[in-house]
Amino acid sequence: MLQFSSRAVLLGAVAVLAAVAATAPANASGTPPLPRGDQLVITVRNAGRADGTYVLRCHPSHGTHPSPAAACSALDRRTVWGRDPFAPVPPRALCTMQYGGPATARISGTWAGRPVDARYDRRDGCQVARWDSLVPLLPVVRAQDEHHSATVGAGMRPS
Repeated sequence: MLQFSSRAVLLGAVAVLAAVAATAPANASGTPPLPRGDQLVITVRNAGRADGTYVLRCHPSHGTHPSPAAACSALDRRTVWGRDPFAPVPPRALCTMQYGGPATARISGTWAGRPVDARYDRRDGCQVARWDSLVPLLPVVRAQDEHHSATVGAGMRPS
């Protein structure tokens, strides 16, 4: 009787595994799909020709971003254990009064298995450096009038 119940348990386990395998989606080769990799949505405003919303997928690189391979590579270089490549400027950072223009960006999605929801602007030197550290994920932005940027950044009203 013991041998009969062992066989019944084994057959039951095989039936359960077969049922689970049958419900898992498969691709053309019959294997389950791989996890979707990293995916970001980048929305850029007030940056001229670069304005728009782009999708970036990495590992492998593709999407509607203008340079997906370069953007993924830049992110990979900035991704270091214990450091968030999208971290905001620390609250008490000393920043120059350099105005980098009206451009703004938002990056949301998943990177390295973690959720991302980061906002960017160019209102001071720290924010400009934070933005520039993610080029080419974010577009290269230059102030149209360097003199104008310096006077606005110094607290003077533009003429």
